[in-house]
Amino acid sequence: MTKPLPSTILLICVSAIGMVAADVPVAGRPGCQMRCGDVDIPFPFGIGDDCAIHHGFNIICKPVNGTKRPFKGPFEVTKISVRDAKAWMKMRISWQCYDSASSKMKEWVDFQNFTYTPFRFSYEDNKIFIIGCNTMAYMRGVSYVIGCLSTCSDQPKNGSCSGAGCCSVDVPPDLGYLEAYFNKDYNTSEISYSSCGYVVVMEKAVFSYSTTYIPSTNFWDDYNGTVPAVMDWIITWETCEEAKTNMSSYACVSNNSECLNSTNGRGYRCKCSKGFDGNPYVKDGLLGCRDINECLDNTTYPCAGICENTIGSYKCSCPQGQNELARGVCVPDQKIQKSQAWVMPVVGASVGFVILVIMATCSYLIRERRKLQHIKQKYFKLHGGLLLFQEMNSNERKSFTIFSEAELQHATNKFDKNQILGHGGHGTVYKGLLKDNTEIAVKKCMTMDEQHKKEFGKEMLILSQINHINIVKLLGCCLEVQVPMLVYEFIPNGTLSNLIHGNHGQHISLVTRLRIAHESAEALAYLHSYASPPIIHGDVKSSNILLDVNFMAKVSDFGASILAPLDKSQLVTLVQGTWELLTRKNVFNLDAPENEKSLSMRFLSAMKENKLENILDDQISNEENMEFLEEVVDLAKQCLAMCGEDRPSMKKVAEKLDRLVKVMQHPWTQQNPEELESLLGESSYIISSGASSTGNFSIEKKVVKDLASGR
Repeated sequence: MTKPLPSTILLICVSAIGMVAADVPVAGRPGCQMRCGDVDIPFPFGIGDDCAIHHGFNIICKPVNGTKRPFKGPFEVTKISVRDAKAWMKMRISWQCYDSASSKMKEWVDFQNFTYTPFRFSYEDNKIFIIGCNTMAYMRGVSYVIGCLSTCSDQPKNGSCSGAGCCSVDVPPDLGYLEAYFNKDYNTSEISYSSCGYVVVMEKAVFSYSTTYIPSTNFWDDYNGTVPAVMDWIITWETCEEAKTNMSSYACVSNNSECLNSTNGRGYRCKCSKGFDGNPYVKDGLLGCRDINECLDNTTYPCAGICENTIGSYKCSCPQGQNELARGVCVPDQKIQKSQAWVMPVVGASVGFVILVIMATCSYLIRERRKLQHIKQKYFKLHGGLLLFQEMNSNERKSFTIFSEAELQHATNKFDKNQILGHGGHGTVYKGLLKDNTEIAVKKCMTMDEQHKKEFGKEMLILSQINHINIVKLLGCCLEVQVPMLVYEFIPNGTLSNLIHGNHGQHISLVTRLRIAHESAEALAYLHSYASPPIIHGDVKSSNILLDVNFMAKVSDFGASILAPLDKSQLVTLVQGTWELLTRKNVFNLDAPENEKSLSMRFLSAMKENKLENILDDQISNEENMEFLEEVVDLAKQCLAMCGEDRPSMKKVAEKLDRLVKVMQHPWTQQNPEELESLLGESSYIISSGASSTGNFSIEKKVVKDLASGR
């Protein structure tokens, strides 16, 4: 096995690309090269910026071992489909091997970053595979970690990837960043006949596990160090409605094309309308969307008589002198005349047949309705509905409701797209209105593993007991569908992310920011310390903190929540602290230097170099706020400690923020120094006892001194 060179951080503005489908014509701008080696490059892609629709679709054609091949950054392109808006590319295999000479583990890991690009890993076509004995590996995204444990406790079987020598996990939607790493607690050297473990994201249709992968390097050798992966792509991050407001940049230029919103993250793409085929990104002609001649394909478009092609469709009729009987059979007029003697019997039989059909249809509809009811009851029981219903009746939990599917269909206008409040990694949230005019938010999840379905009723019993002013209230759920739906109270003022990043001209005071942080910490402290059993939210970020009419923080989205303790072999969610409130900067910035791409890394670097003013938001970075900022910065540093034991509990974080907010909001000018010193008490002691990044100081002493001197 040849060791590949480590990859550098890829400042990619678009994702990897692939070869065009054979049934879609190659189309491009005049004078542009439309083929690289044996791969067609269809518009909106192009070889060079001037030939692509924009820089994000630029392909580099370069020689490899004497043959020209297309690349996007370091990724080799193998296939592009304009019709399906998919691209195929090669990705490197990350590995960990035991070196018998040094008695140590060696590894090489790769990552792929398409965060700010038109490309996302296809959750329909890809899976994450881990191969090896006693190998635990992960793919880490921006705000979570996903992986599994591959063991050899059971006998591995060819073609099976079920944990014995190989395990796999699904790729979540809207995924643009993956970084591989191995868990050092699991050492492949303990298995005598296996020395290497691998982790890859690749197209699941081409993967087939072989037992020869364990005692050898066959997996690496079979794929020559790279594996195929499928990417979904979009034109821009706009929705169809937003893109149509600027027709000069609207990409669906063919008259016979239509716009589709992406199902894998935000954005839009184009496709030819029904009855047309070609390239929707090219104006009409030989290369754009052109009419399909259905008469040339009698298998797909059957016609027993004369087929006439029309624009976007076709007509089927009988030749002159013939008439069409039942089932499209054309017969001469003479046979019809001879059959007139049988008209009355045929009419009578037809009436009887119609009656039989009506009776059969009614019987079928009744059976289908009963079947549907049976399916709903099956789902209700599967998701723990009986247990939940009995527990609710016994404890008289009137605040929690088990909704029917029909109720939520009516509340959301059949889940109309205009009711959508937002999209997340676990599903779509819709605004709804119950019959009693109560506004609600309905979370319609996309998928759920079987174990979670079985435990769903028990989890609802626990989550229904959560009652905290800073946590979005779970009002109920719907269990009679394949994937349960959750119903929350509606919070009207949007997310904290919108407040921070949506309007940079809006002034947000330091006390307001600390109040929101304190309220959020109070919610998490409640979940960690007072819920029974303790609950780990698992996906805390500014977009999951809502603001009510008074801009009070409400922690939401328990789609990734888990009941402690964690099972290491299952999905693991990692919370990445960002402290966006202090900096008003994005969590991840690809255009920044190497050590400043992550906001947390940039934050720690600024503290180390004593340059906090370079990262803090200008609106709050002033002399008046500096002492409070240094206290908060010190708290942030503690929360970003690598070792969990070194980080303060959320309860302590909430207490510290509460004291800071109270100190900032107190009417100091109305107190004399003696009253102040008595008032500050324990709060001032705890605030002043922490060591800042620039040295030890006491807020209490300085405030009392300033007030005593009249400042």
